[in-house]
Amino acid sequence: MFGGERDQMRQVFFEAWRKAQAGEAMEPLEQMVSSVVKTHPEYHRLLNDADKGLAKEFLPEDGETNPFLHMAMHISLLEQISTDRPPGISELNRRLTQRLGDAHEAEHQLMECLGRMLWEAQSENRMPDEAAYLDCIRRLVN
Repeated sequence: MFGGERDQMRQVFFEAWRKAQAGEAMEPLEQMVSSVVKTHPEYHRLLNDADKGLAKEFLPEDGETNPFLHMAMHISLLEQISTDRPPGISELNRRLTQRLGDAHEAEHQLMECLGRMLWEAQSENRMPDEAAYLDCIRRLVN
């Protein structure tokens, strides 16, 4: 999404959030990032302190969720839904959102499927399986 450099990716979040708070003009990607940040007030304090946020390690073994990864997954889903890639995801998202009555919660459930697909692909050193990904989402909808 933003390249491989961790600090560069994080800086996109800091800058988009700073611009949003300052009311500055933003590029479309920055607008998307800031809209995701707005839905996560639990991360605002972190995003207001770039030095601390850049240095912070988020270790699963310490029971921590990486807020940058979490928000990046939201952005990935929004991109998938807006382009309907993989084909059918937009309709499945619409149906899940309608069933749950909460778009943000629907995204969180979709993120479980996305995370599983990415983890399996990485652990098996292969391309992500879009069919399995969509099957996982269909099970959420039905």
